[in-house]
Amino acid sequence: MQFGVLSSSVSICRPLAQLSEFRNSAKISASSTTAISAVISSLISAEIADWIGRKKVLTGALLISFAAVAIEFVATTNAVFFAGKLLNGFMVGAVATVMVSYIGEITPLALRGVFTCGVGVAYGIGPLVAFIVINYTGNVETRWAYRAVFCAQWGFAGVAFALVPFMPESPWWLMSKGRTEKALKSLRQLGYPGEEGQKRLALIDQTLEHVRAETHGVTYIECLRKSNLRRTMISIMPLCIQAFSGIAFVAGYFTYYLQLAGYSTEMSYRIQIAQPVLSIVGNLMAAAMVDRIGRRDLTFWGLVVLTIFLLITGGLGLGSSQATVTGTVAFILIYSWWYNVSIGSTAFSLLCEVSTSRLRVKTIAIGYAVQNSINVAWQFLIPFMFNPDQGNLGAKIAFIFGGLTLFSLAYLWWCQPETAGRSYQELDEMFAAGVPARKFKSYKTNVQIQNEVAAQGLAKGAL
Repeated sequence: MQFGVLSSSVSICRPLAQLSEFRNSAKISASSTTAISAVISSLISAEIADWIGRKKVLTGALLISFAAVAIEFVATTNAVFFAGKLLNGFMVGAVATVMVSYIGEITPLALRGVFTCGVGVAYGIGPLVAFIVINYTGNVETRWAYRAVFCAQWGFAGVAFALVPFMPESPWWLMSKGRTEKALKSLRQLGYPGEEGQKRLALIDQTLEHVRAETHGVTYIECLRKSNLRRTMISIMPLCIQAFSGIAFVAGYFTYYLQLAGYSTEMSYRIQIAQPVLSIVGNLMAAAMVDRIGRRDLTFWGLVVLTIFLLITGGLGLGSSQATVTGTVAFILIYSWWYNVSIGSTAFSLLCEVSTSRLRVKTIAIGYAVQNSINVAWQFLIPFMFNPDQGNLGAKIAFIFGGLTLFSLAYLWWCQPETAGRSYQELDEMFAAGVPARKFKSYKTNVQIQNEVAAQGLAKGAL
C-alpha cells in the first residue's frame, strides 16, 4: 500500500530545477513541505481511523494521492509544485500511520514480525522505480524529465486502490465499535472460519476489555499518561533512532555526494540505483531473521554494526584520495543494506507490537509525527553541515550520526524489551506488571503458566 511513496530523496531533474529558478532553498522547502504535512496528517488520520475505520482512511488517502500527483504533474511554478507536495504529504502521513496499525491488527502472531518488517520493502520500491525512471529521463530537455517520475506515483496508487476492496476491515477496530458480526466476517476473510473465528474474536474482546479497564479513553493525552507513557516511549523510540542514525543523509544526499566526489551525473544515478536494491535485500533478510534472533537483539546488535560503519565512513572522509572516496561510497552502500537489516526494519515491528491495542494507531501517529519532525530539522541542518560553501563536512558528517547512535545504543540496552512471540494479551500483562525491559524474554505470563499446567495434565493422563 505504501509502494506509491516516492522518497523525497529523489534528486531534482534538470527541467524541474529550472522551474522558476528552483534553487537550493526551494529544494529544501519542497522536501520539508512533505514532511511537515505528514506530521499533521499522521495525527489527524489516526483520529479519523479510530472513528470511521482503517479501510476508509486508506481509501481517502489514495484519492488524495491522485489529486496531489496531478498538481505536481501540471506544476509550472514553485507555488503550484509546493501545493502538490503539501497535499501528497497528507497522503504519506495517513498511509504510513494507518497501514502499520492495520498490518499489526490483521496478521497472525507467527507472521507479524515478517509483515511489519516488510513495510520497509515498500519504502525501497518507490525510490527504486524513481531512480530507474530518472536514469533514463534525467537528461531529457522537456518537462517529461520529471513528469515521468510523477506518473509512476499514479501507477502505484492505482494498483493500491484496486486492492482496497479485497482488504477486510480490522477486526480489532470492529470489535472496539461493538460490531461483532462484521468482526466475525472479517476474521473469516483472514482465515479464521467457524469455531476458530469465535475463539479469536473472544480473545480480541478479552484483550480490549482488559485495556479498557486500564485506560480512560482513546485520546492522545491517554498515550502520555503515566500508565501508558512507558509503552508510548518504547514504541516510538526506534523510529526516532532511525532518524538519528543518518538515513536522512544517506537517502537524501548520496547522489549529490557522488557528484561532488567527481562522478558524472549519469554514473551517480546508476550507482544510486543500487541503494534501494540493497535496502530491499536488507528488509527481506530482516523479515527472515526477526523471529529467530528477536526484535531486541536484531535492533541492538544491528545498530552496533551500523555505528561502526558510520565511524568508518567518517574516518574515510578525512582523506581526499580516490581510494578513500571509493571506500566511502562502498560503505554508504553497505550502510543502506545493513540499516534495513536492523533498525530500518525492526522499528516497524516494535512500533505496532508495544503500543496498547486501543491506542495503537494513535501511538503510531505520535511516532511518525516525531520522526518526521526530526527529519524536517535535518532538511535544514544537513545542507549547512554538508555543502562545500557551508560546513563542508562531506563524508565526515557520518561522525555526527555515529555519535547519536552511540547514545541510542545506551537507550536500547536499558529500555528496549523483547516482544517476539508474544501475543498482545501477554504484552499487556507484562507492561501492567512493570516487568523490566531486559527480563521480558524470560518472563512467564499467566497464559504460559496455564498452558504448561494443561500440558503437564495431559502428559500425566497419557501415562
